[in-house]
Amino acid sequence: MNKFENMQPEYKIWFSSPKGEGILGDGKWKILKKIEECGSLVGACEELGITYRRTWNDLRKIEKMLGFNLLETVRGGQEGGSTKLSPEGRRLVKSFDVFHQRMDKIMKKEFERLLNELNT
Repeated sequence: MNKFENMQPEYKIWFSSPKGEGILGDGKWKILKKIEECGSLVGACEELGITYRRTWNDLRKIEKMLGFNLLETVRGGQEGGSTKLSPEGRRLVKSFDVFHQRMDKIMKKEFERLLNELNT
């Protein structure tokens, strides 16, 4: 019987500034992906069960640290407003997707190695 069969790896990825301020991590990455999917910051916040005001402020702070806009917004009217990722925002999300996929493979391989070591 494998003594460690109930263990599984859990980890988060995030990037920070040289001062240690969080810029982008798994949480904001998921928010940005949901904004692109919904076409709306409000819709993304509702689906994720997070507050609009805090999310808006967090994204603006990230934009300031990065030096470019993550979002393109159209104010509401009869048709309603919309929010989508800027070209730079889409590129960042896509690159983070690829980076995450690579890290997932590495983590899976290294976790299997760990289990093998523990079980010998």
